[in-house]
Amino acid sequence: MEGQGLLYAIIIGGIAGWLAGEIRRGFGFGLIGNIIIGIVGAVVGSWLFGVLGVSLGTGVVAYIIKAVIGALVVLFIVGLIKRT
Repeated sequence: MEGQGLLYAIIIGGIAGWLAGEIRRGFGFGLIGNIIIGIVGAVVGSWLFGVLGVSLGTGVVAYIIKAVIGALVVLFIVGLIKRT
């Protein structure tokens, strides 16, 4: 079951990273980079939604939405760091 969870994290991370890269044009990092941004974004998004007390429900679509929003936050922070 652990390998399956890791596979889901990679797939959802890849989708979320790609979507975040498309939303913020010019911030794509390639396949591996998008997967990493998406996985980090999923962690950030889950934490952020938990702190704010917002629930999107359960299921794959809710996880992808959380991960995309988290990835956008990560890309925003990376953009601020790259700019300075």
